[in-house]
Amino acid sequence: MKKKLLRLLTVAAVVLLLPVLIGAKAADGTVYLGGFVTGFDVKLKGAYVLALSDVITENGIFSPAKEAGIVCGDRVMSVNGVEITCAFDISKALSSYKDGTVTVVISRKGENMIKDVTPRFDLSGRCKLGLFVKDGIEGVGTVTFVKKDGIFMALGHPISEDDKVIPEIVGGNIFRCSVYGVVKGGRGHAGELKGIVISDKAIGSLTDNSLQGIVGKMNDEFDYSSLNAVPVGEAKVGKAEMICCVDGVNVESYSVSVVKADHRDKNDKNLVLKINDERLISITGGIVQGMSGSPVIQDGKLVGAVTHVFINDPTRGYGISVKNMLDTAEKLR
Repeated sequence: MKKKLLRLLTVAAVVLLLPVLIGAKAADGTVYLGGFVTGFDVKLKGAYVLALSDVITENGIFSPAKEAGIVCGDRVMSVNGVEITCAFDISKALSSYKDGTVTVVISRKGENMIKDVTPRFDLSGRCKLGLFVKDGIEGVGTVTFVKKDGIFMALGHPISEDDKVIPEIVGGNIFRCSVYGVVKGGRGHAGELKGIVISDKAIGSLTDNSLQGIVGKMNDEFDYSSLNAVPVGEAKVGKAEMICCVDGVNVESYSVSVVKADHRDKNDKNLVLKINDERLISITGGIVQGMSGSPVIQDGKLVGAVTHVFINDPTRGYGISVKNMLDTAEKLR
């Protein structure tokens, strides 16, 4: 039976922590080790359609967006030639509307489409398209590594509201936080890390959202050179360690096993991982939301990162090869 999976991403306005580690300067072929949890605030390109709604008017009930063929998951890119960069832009684009249709450009699964929508005035006189949108995503996840030039990668999978679509981002930030609690995972349901903002000052900016994780650049104020420098290697079946934080700002190592390694695959599921550490299992039940991006170490080398949990067995999950992440970081420079 096919295992149910959950991408390890908590969509919640939370921000977590930074470790105090004494590191060495990263040499060629090495990176600075992550393992610390951060909160992120991502700005999407366009406005993401969360839901469709009816518009109650003096002449009846209408669903303009639905009637025009717009569906949940679409991204509104422009309305009557006005570029949509945030949800408020839609209201501005409709401010001069009198009657007739408006041209709405949407993006669906990477393809742009034109929809002619007839807006409706509700009982309060406001012009509406009949949809609820959002222009950003907030969440929590773990930084995997920082390169010596300050480029970092986290999560090991894309930020997305829909597993089938990787939304394009136009910026964002990551922040310091502290883990204050854990919702323990179990068979059939995923747990999650709970965190609290330490500082509202960003420690890094986000530039790209990819299949292999989110990419960004650490700010000058964040001294990432104090992190441990580790060489990069290739995962193999056998014992390993997972670096993560489940309490306060303490980054620790926990024993895991690489059950399977497939380096031919270029996506975010190269590895099958098994949590062995009873300490971690007693606290979290296994892999939980917020651990996405946690580094996997073998023989002193960074070989991968945790990406998904098996819903029917939270002590197991998928991981990504660190070389896939590094290749992506290099391509997106």
